[in-house]
Amino acid sequence: MVDVTLPSLGESVTEGIITQWFKKVGDAVARDEPLFEVSTDKVDSEMPSPAAGVLVQILAEEGDTVETGARVAVIDENAVAGSAPSPSVGSTPEPAAVAPSAVAASATPVGDGPNGVVLSPVVRRILTDGGVEASTVRGSGPGGSITRRDAERAVASGPTEEVVKALSNGQRRMGQHLSVSALNTPHGFVAIEADGAVFADVERLGRVTRDGVAITDEMVVGLAAVRALGEFEFLNATYMGDELIVHRTVSLGFMRHVDTDGMLVPVVHAAAGLTLRALARRVSDLGERLASRQLTADDLMGGTFTMVGAPSENTLWIKPIIIQPEVAVLSVGAVRLVPVVVVKDGVATIEIGRRLVLGLSFDHRVCDSVAAVEYLERVAELLAGMDLESEH
Repeated sequence: MVDVTLPSLGESVTEGIITQWFKKVGDAVARDEPLFEVSTDKVDSEMPSPAAGVLVQILAEEGDTVETGARVAVIDENAVAGSAPSPSVGSTPEPAAVAPSAVAASATPVGDGPNGVVLSPVVRRILTDGGVEASTVRGSGPGGSITRRDAERAVASGPTEEVVKALSNGQRRMGQHLSVSALNTPHGFVAIEADGAVFADVERLGRVTRDGVAITDEMVVGLAAVRALGEFEFLNATYMGDELIVHRTVSLGFMRHVDTDGMLVPVVHAAAGLTLRALARRVSDLGERLASRQLTADDLMGGTFTMVGAPSENTLWIKPIIIQPEVAVLSVGAVRLVPVVVVKDGVATIEIGRRLVLGLSFDHRVCDSVAAVEYLERVAELLAGMDLESEH
């Protein structure tokens, strides 16, 4: 004879409710075959049979609360299916160790589901939160019991089945490349809040250059980022083997979301020395050719530093993964109108100001948080002092 006991169900879990028996007395049972279902306040679990044989006794009925380690059934490894005595024949079976809180409940064998079926806590919670009466749900489980999926279907306003979608080639390539970068590069990240008063000037002068090209906040920050790299050359570099290759030419990549390919990074080559007007023209041209799928391999290669713009006006900050072999990537949060404390003549007042968060993911092998913050603060200084009249 083999005793079936309720195993440990996890840390801090000392008892569970027997919600379903998948076998009845006299049924043959295979080893590791689901024998019964137990429910706790954390999870519903199917318990496998510890041995092959015939189920000859059930010591805990559906709805009973049982302590872990207690006997719930007996399996005879030598019996033949259908030959087991009924529970009323022979000696009285040893009762399972039932928790005190279950004494009153076990006196009433009828469950709270349709036709007296016991509802697991998970199912009951789903139906209650969804405002669905259990009596209106048709169960697909053993004996008409209501499963978790039955409850989800009853509550959901649409289908609940999972949909499997294949990744595109671009998504697979992006995932492979960034996974390698995340595993092989010791990432660091810092962020600062920068004064965005310059963007009031952008709006005052108009968001179109004298050449008729649209100006975005990302372009303005990109211009300051490129100029700051002249003082922080080790960030405009690539890490190859055990060597750091510092590039004298800045080739600035702009991360772009593409519906079918996940992400692409068009590159503005030789960006150092460009005016805002020239940078806007180059970025706009890349954007048009990206939309029309006319980018060439050269447009996507050779980047030495990358930046990620705010994907929405509600974006505070982004923590991007470095695109190897580059050693840093700049992220730009949305420009926000916020209350700002201003001290004038020793008196603190609150005014409406513009702020944005600048973040830098950096390779710890070539940079530390102090140098990274110094670079971000320099970008912020260049933003604050930008002469848009001449740049426009």
